[in-house]
Amino acid sequence: MFDIQEIRSQFSILDREVNGKPLVYLDNAATSQKPNSVLEVCHAYYTELNANVHRGIHTLSQLATEEMELSRRKIQKFINAEHDFEVIFTKGTTEGINLIAYILTQKLQKDDEIIISYLEHHSNIVPWQMLCERTGARLRVIPIDENGVLQLDYLDQYLSEKTKVVSVNQVSNALGIVNPIEEIIAKTRKNSDAYIVIDGAQSAPHFDIDVQKMDCDFFVFSGHKMYAPMGTGILYGKCEILEALPPFHGGGEMIATCSFEGTTYAGLPFKYEAGTPNVGGNIALGAAVDFMNRVGHENIQNHENALLEYAQRQLLEIEGLKVYGEKAKRTGVVSFNLEGVGIASDVGMILDKMGIAVRTGHHCTQPIMSFFNIAGTVRASFAVYNTFEEIDRLVEGVKKAQRMLG
Repeated sequence: MFDIQEIRSQFSILDREVNGKPLVYLDNAATSQKPNSVLEVCHAYYTELNANVHRGIHTLSQLATEEMELSRRKIQKFINAEHDFEVIFTKGTTEGINLIAYILTQKLQKDDEIIISYLEHHSNIVPWQMLCERTGARLRVIPIDENGVLQLDYLDQYLSEKTKVVSVNQVSNALGIVNPIEEIIAKTRKNSDAYIVIDGAQSAPHFDIDVQKMDCDFFVFSGHKMYAPMGTGILYGKCEILEALPPFHGGGEMIATCSFEGTTYAGLPFKYEAGTPNVGGNIALGAAVDFMNRVGHENIQNHENALLEYAQRQLLEIEGLKVYGEKAKRTGVVSFNLEGVGIASDVGMILDKMGIAVRTGHHCTQPIMSFFNIAGTVRASFAVYNTFEEIDRLVEGVKKAQRMLG
């Protein structure tokens, strides 16, 4: 049974008011709210278990280690990784992609090619540009059409023996467009030996993830977009690839032996987890997985898709409102502008006065905005706790903004 009121009761922040109005939180693509079960795990760690992990023989250290490694195994199952040591704790998607781009440096040389898409977040653009600067490789970009859909004929043209990396997101954070990951991976496997990187920041909160079925080499996502604390995330990598590549950071935890004459590195996953980890956050990430499992992935997806369909239908009844990517397959996001309203943030500020939290601007996707010749959009993004009544409030708020700004 899917009981939206029971789910909402688990998020204490949803009871607060903003500017004297009940909060309507529709900025979930930026970060989701956290259920009480996750917050309680964070509190319990710092009040009952606080200790560093893997290094201590005392009881608290052992208990904290057990809890963090249990969380790693929960996440292994969540993404269906073959081994728990293929799951690397990170600060989030951005760190995960930067890690991959850094450790691949020695695998690229001048005139090699990296393929990304027009739909990428800056975090899946800039690290590859930096890798190109280090190596002399070239960046190639899969274009989009007027609906925001990737033109995969260009991928067929770009793939060659020079292609060393293909890195794309599974879902666009700016438009909510769902990319055909299976087709992209199949084309890449057929035509090159490139490493395949999937940015799952916007898909892990909404979809069942199966990295073995997907057959990607790397998969990265952030915890804070799927009900876990900020500063948490995961890098999945196939074990044979991670074992063959160099470390990212150097320091404690990631060594086997260290002397002034030289250092040998620890095995997976510790080779890529230098320094003291975010133990409480990493444990709470496992609690967020527990929450999603209790609600049910199918329930989450069905509810959010129904919210998206309803929101788009209601918003498009407003004369002069344009939804970007309207005809594309999407999830979790409706991104729009009002005709005659030059600055999306003006709409956002009026909505905020009504207690409605949305995101405005370029959403760290300036190339997408340039393609549509706009400065930014108003983005409403949904989570499992949102309701149809909240969408009604959003629509009324947009109408009010149109009257005030038109």
